[in-house]
Formats: sequence, structure tokens, C-alpha cells
Amino acid sequence: SQIDDANSCSYSIKRLDGYNYIKPLMFVDDPCEDDALAATKQEINTLIENYKNNQGVVAASVYLRDYESNGWMVLNDNEKYEPGSLFKVPILITYLKMEEQNPGLLQKELLFRQSFAIDKNVAYKSKSIQLGKSYKIKELLRYMIEYSDNNATALLNNNLKIEVLVKLFEDFGLQKPDVNAKNYYFTVKEYSIFMRALYNASYLTIEDSEFAASLMSKSEFKDGIKKFIPKEVKTISKFGESGTNVEMQLHETAIVYLKNRPYLLTVMTKGKDNNSLSNLIGEISKITFSNLKNL
Repeated sequence: SQIDDANSCSYSIKRLDGYNYIKPLMFVDDPCEDDALAATKQEINTLIENYKNNQGVVAASVYLRDYESNGWMVLNDNEKYEPGSLFKVPILITYLKMEEQNPGLLQKELLFRQSFAIDKNVAYKSKSIQLGKSYKIKELLRYMIEYSDNNATALLNNNLKIEVLVKLFEDFGLQKPDVNAKNYYFTVKEYSIFMRALYNASYLTIEDSEFAASLMSKSEFKDGIKKFIPKEVKTISKFGESGTNVEMQLHETAIVYLKNRPYLLTVMTKGKDNNSLSNLIGEISKITFSNLKNL
């Protein structure tokens, strides 16, 4: 009946706990997917199946939120992925939260005194911090996000207040990260919460949310979501790679500032070959861009 439908799709509201007198609003969600995105979902699903049959892709998941309508859709949300460098976004948010609690922290310098044993095969390399040099935390955050530098990240991790990171995950309703565990897993919808919180400025101050987004606007990775998007369209993004030589994982999350219709797109993939994974992410992005442009 219509009444039941209305109830099953009533909005769910996520507020932030931990204050005496206020409960800040984080997200307002329609639990039901948007019918206007159904054709896009079908087209992306067909593309993924094609890549699975012909390109060695094992799994792919997609989360899309249209900020014009606040409608959303998700594909293969039961699949879990190792985030790889996508985890740098919660680290960034954690440091900005630490700065709120301890103003001036971002100006503090950290010395990069010895190389870290980073147990990662990285296909996409860029700039890195130099041994023996000191860097302000603000600059390390820039290296971590713009260049996805694992040395800068390791140095930041060594100085991170773990309780602030744990609280971030609790506040977002995510499973608490175990500091000693080798891996943490996300579904595509869970991971997208970090990007949503930045866009809404619902967790950090407006200034810090804008600063985080400005770092992500300079992300150097161009082989995925940005591949087929016109250069003049603004984007903020972060990519991550993980997995093994047998099964690689490549992911990307972005907010694309399509004129009058900004949207969030997160794509997480597993497969035999980074090339086909990045091509798949690019093609999913191409479909999304052209369909939303015409909505």
C-alpha cells in the first residue's frame, strides 16, 4: 500500500552525540534509492558485467549521490574492499579535528629521520618528502593528499592521536579501526560517508572542510574518474590502491562539480590488472557525467 511505501522510505537523520545541549545535524538520508538514477545504475551494471566477463575484473561497487536532488544509488554494496590510500582521507579529517582541539598543531614541524618500511607495491608514484628534512604538519597533509605520499602518511601516522581517529569512526557509525590490524575493510557506501561529511561541512569547521577539499582538488591521479571529464569541470578526489599481485584493488572517490548538479561518485574495484580497473573507473565516470548532465 502507499502508506507502507511512504513509511519504508521515511527520512533517516544522523546527528552527532557527545554534547550537553546540542546535537549537530550530519546527514539527512532517504533510505530508498532515487528512481531518476535507475537507468544510470543499469548502464553501469551492464558495463561492470562486461568487464567481469572480458577484462579480468573480479568485483566492482559504485556509490553515487546527486547533490541537486539528494538522490542516490548504490551497486554491489555487500562487497568489502581494502581502502589503500583512500584511508588518507580519514587521517586528514583526524588531523584537522586535532587542530580544532589544539590550535596551531598544523604549524608544528616533524623530522623525517628514517625511511619507513612500507609494505606496498605502488603502481602510481608521485612526489615524496626527503629524508633528513623537517616538514610542518600542514605540508605533510598536502604531500599525503596531493601526491598520495606514503612516507608523509607514515610520519603523520606516528604522531596521530589514535583516540581522535577512533572517535571519528564511532561518530560516523563505522566499525572502530583496530590499530594493530593489518587491514580495515569498507563497503563503497560506508567509505562515501567521509566525502559526504566534508561536502556538508558537518564534522569539521567550514574552514577546515574547505581546506581539506582544496587539498583534494589538486590530487594528481588522472587515470580514473577524471579521465573523460572536461578539464574545466572542478573536481576533488582521492584514489587508493591495495590488494596483492594476484588480485589488485583500485578505488577512487570524487565530488564532480557539474554545473548546477554536483555529485559524489565512489568506485571500488578488484581485478587482475590495474589498467582494466582504471579504465573501468573512467568509463563508469563517463556514463555518470553524461547522464547527470542530461537529467
